Amino acid sequence: MSVNVMDTLRARGFVKQTVYEEELYEKLGKESVPFYIGFDPTADSLHIGHFMQLIAMKHMQDAGHKPIILIGGGTAMVGDPSGRTDMRSMMTKETIAYHVECFKKQMARFIRFDGENGAVIVNNADWLLNLNYIDFLRDVGAYFSVNKMLTAECYRSRMEKGLTFLEFNYMLMQAYDFLVLHKKYGCSLQLGGDDQWSNILAGADLIRRKNRSAAFAMTFTLLTTSEGKKMGKTQKGAVWLDENKTSPYEFYQYWRNTADADVEKCLKLLTFLPLEEISALCAHRDERINAAKERLAFELTAMVHGADKAEEAQAQARAAFGGEGDMPEKTIPADITNLCGALVACGLCKSNGEARRLVEQGGVSVNGEKASDVNMPLPAGDFTLFKGKKVRIKVVRG
Repeated sequence: MSVNVMDTLRARGFVKQTVYEEELYEKLGKESVPFYIGFDPTADSLHIGHFMQLIAMKHMQDAGHKPIILIGGGTAMVGDPSGRTDMRSMMTKETIAYHVECFKKQMARFIRFDGENGAVIVNNADWLLNLNYIDFLRDVGAYFSVNKMLTAECYRSRMEKGLTFLEFNYMLMQAYDFLVLHKKYGCSLQLGGDDQWSNILAGADLIRRKNRSAAFAMTFTLLTTSEGKKMGKTQKGAVWLDENKTSPYEFYQYWRNTADADVEKCLKLLTFLPLEEISALCAHRDERINAAKERLAFELTAMVHGADKAEEAQAQARAAFGGEGDMPEKTIPADITNLCGALVACGLCKSNGEARRLVEQGGVSVNGEKASDVNMPLPAGDFTLFKGKKVRIKVVRG
C-alpha cells in the first residue's frame, strides 16, 4: 500500500471528523483494515446520498482495505432520529428483505465482492432481532451514559418535539453493530456521513471500553451545495440510481446543471479523475466551466448506468441544448389535439392546471415559438416542445 488512503480521502475533500487520527493513519498505511459503512434499506434503490459513500468505499478497497456493507435491516425497524424532525415509519421484514436485494445489485457496479479484500454484505437483523433484552442491557447498556447521550445533536434536536424510547435505543444498537462486526470480522473502523458522528463515535468507544481493542471512527462531509443545501434532490424528489426511478437522461441532466461553484467539489468527491485533471477542468469560471459540468455528468452516468447509456444521455442533452444529435422523444396518443394535453401526456406537467400556469408564465415554447394559449392546437406531425430553458423534447404522434 504505497499511498495512504487517508491522504487520498483528505485531498479529495471527504474527511470531516476522525478520532485517534494519528493511530488510524498509521494503521491504514501498514495493514489491510476491515471497515464498514451502514446503509438503511428504507427504499428499493440507493440514491445520490448513498453514492458518495460507495465512492469512499471503493477508494478504501482500491487501497487494500476490506469493505463490510452493513444493511440496517434491524435498525430500520426502529428508525434513526439523526437529522430528522419526525419519527421514521417502521417497515415489515418482507419489505426490508426486498430492499436489501435491490441494494446488492446496485452496489455490485462499484464494489468488488471477490478476491483477497472482497466486500461482504451483512444484515444487522441477523443479530438484532433475536437479542435478549436483559443481556443486551447488561452487556451494552452499562457502557452508555444517558447524560452524555442527550448532548448528541441527533437527540438534542428532537427534544422539543419529543424523542421516543424506541429511537433512543438507536445509538446503542448501532454501537452494538460495530461490536459484532469487530468480533466476527476484526472490523476496526466505521465510516459514514457526518450527521452520524455521534452514533459512529459511540461504537468505537464501546469497543475500546468493553474489549480494550483499537477502534476508529471517521465521518465524511455531507454532499451539499455551496449554499449549504443537500444535493441529490429535485422537484420530483430524490435522484435515484435505479433508472426506473430516475432515467439516465434525467440523471445526466441533474449533474449537467450543477452550479458553477459546486462542480470542482463534485468532481473530487464523486469521480476518480486525477486531481490535476479536475483542477484544469475547473480553472475558469466563465462559459468554459460547462466542459467540466459535461464531464461530471458523463462520468457519473457512466458509473451508474454504463458507458452506452451515458453516451446516449449526452447526445440527447446536446441535441436539446446545443442543437446537435438526437433529443429525447415522447410519444403521445393521436387523440391529443391541444397544448395542454400534450404537456400532461409528456410528463412535463402533472395536471391541466399546472400546464395552464406554466403557459401563462411564458414557460412553454412549441417549435421554438413561445406559446400564449394553453388550448392552442398542436402542429401537424412531430414537433418540439420546450419547457423553460432546460427541458426540450421531440413529441411524436402515436
